[in-house]
Amino acid sequence: MSQAALPADTADTPKGLALAVTAYVLWGFLPLYMKAMAHIPAVEVVAHRIIWSVPVAGLLLVALGRTRDLVAALRNPRMLAMACLTAALISVNWAIYVWAIASGNALDAALGYYINPLFSIALGAILLREPLTRMQLAAVALAAAGVLVLVLEAGELPWAALGLMVSWGFYAFFKRSLPIGPNQGFLLEVLILFLPALVYVIWLGAEGAGHFGLQATDTALLAGAGVVTAVPLLVYANGAKLVRLSTMGILQYIAPTMIFITAITLFDEQIGRGRMIAFPMIWAALVIYSVQMLRRMRPQP
Repeated sequence: MSQAALPADTADTPKGLALAVTAYVLWGFLPLYMKAMAHIPAVEVVAHRIIWSVPVAGLLLVALGRTRDLVAALRNPRMLAMACLTAALISVNWAIYVWAIASGNALDAALGYYINPLFSIALGAILLREPLTRMQLAAVALAAAGVLVLVLEAGELPWAALGLMVSWGFYAFFKRSLPIGPNQGFLLEVLILFLPALVYVIWLGAEGAGHFGLQATDTALLAGAGVVTAVPLLVYANGAKLVRLSTMGILQYIAPTMIFITAITLFDEQIGRGRMIAFPMIWAALVIYSVQMLRRMRPQP
């Protein structure tokens, strides 16, 4: 759920808002789909997400007439190397996410995506030496304190949340260096991952350990994984170009909030004392972050 850079004075368009909200709502409902495949190993689910995303993204690119950009990217060694890195990061992110939902750790998935924007701020400060304002520093510190509460309460790190945060944070960071459109970039990434994913699925079938083709329900869910993976990403990529960065910054909380609500109401996950303290701290950090972001995006006279 990365954000495209937009000029501060870019106006929100109705189409852009509709696309952006649709993408985040679809991501918010995604745990329900993944929970239905909880009995299937996460790596197998991710392999099918990759395989079945290729025709969805490919058909869109053909319809848009943008296949030349993809061909040019495939002939550029530097771009291919960067795409291999982003493809590896997004596959790790997907695997952690699928495992978190299936294993009863959806709250950690929500936590990971809540703190991701604050991690991106810290990443920019460390790697790009971007200066932090006092409010940004306070937001990052408050979120870090919230994670520390979870560690002290549980006696261990929230690995799923941190894994999602780090993998998506670095994915978004390196994605900025990929000089290709979002639709072409996504197809390039899944094309890079396609062969390993296909080999893995064939090997699972040969070993009798795969789930594809055994039961109609599992087969349909695995084949549909490409649609539920590609469609929100492609809808988001096209919506992000039509709304302001500040608007996307606020809308991005839709998905983790829906995941949080789903986890406690439908998945019966327990909040616990540590989470009851940590989540409000992180929400407060996000309020500070959002206020600062909105102030900076306000047009100057």
